[in-house]
Amino acid sequence: MSKKPPTRSRAFETRRRAYVIQGHRRAPWRDLYHLLLRAPWSLTLLCIALVFVALNLLFAAAYVWSDGIANARPGDYGDAFFFSVQTMGTIGYGAMHPQSFSANVLVVIEVLAGLLLMAMGTGLVFAKFSVPQARVLYAQRALVTSIDGVPHLVFRVANERGNQVVEAHMHVVLIRRERSREGQELFRMIDLPLLRDRSPVFARTWTVMHRIDDQSPLHGHDEASFLREDSEIVATLVGMDSTIMQSIHARHSYLAEEIVWGARYADVIERLPDGRISLDYRHFHRFDDEDASSAARSLRTSK
Repeated sequence: MSKKPPTRSRAFETRRRAYVIQGHRRAPWRDLYHLLLRAPWSLTLLCIALVFVALNLLFAAAYVWSDGIANARPGDYGDAFFFSVQTMGTIGYGAMHPQSFSANVLVVIEVLAGLLLMAMGTGLVFAKFSVPQARVLYAQRALVTSIDGVPHLVFRVANERGNQVVEAHMHVVLIRRERSREGQELFRMIDLPLLRDRSPVFARTWTVMHRIDDQSPLHGHDEASFLREDSEIVATLVGMDSTIMQSIHARHSYLAEEIVWGARYADVIERLPDGRISLDYRHFHRFDDEDASSAARSLRTSK
């Protein structure tokens, strides 16, 4: 019987373990640039717009106090604000202009502030726009399945772009909770060797496989022990985008409850009559049950 896991939102895709950090003094304003680079586009553009408006409101109040804008209504905050916007944007319509020494000093200060804001905003937008983004699709579930009578941990990835990722390297780590001889609880990170950890040209799909033999860190474990030890599989792909010639990386993790035991993925690759290869992403996350008794026997042989 075919199973299709529920589609998860982006927030759930990136949600892993929930940690509560105590005793650490947070200072987000000291790393505002990095914070805005990681923030969504909408939040970054909103912050730039808010800073621009706030500066103009501040200078508008100073212009009202100086009372040095020609052709502006005396004490009118709206005229002062729009004059500030024209000054900061170096628009220079000419209808209003500074006519006193204090107003000219304010114009000089505002022009300098506008140049700095424009430089920082342009640099931030360009840096955010130029950050290489990998469109690598990970299967929603990892599987423990039997291959040639031996159990394997498998999951598949796909390149959603039409280009190639050159010299793609996959690194898989097992994170699980253990207790030392002294009784200290630790989260250990254990490398899982793969049958193939490199792909010279990653253009379509790639089924990543770890053989669960007597040398495997997963040897002797089952679904219950994975849940009991709070295990997590973390996979990281690094490669070179052949279009922009920059390094890209894509990370995903599978919690213990996201690993299905005794199943195999549905086929997504089909050869068409004209010789072309069809890749059907509609079945990318689908998996089918194996023969239950065969899967159970295979898993028992690994213990």
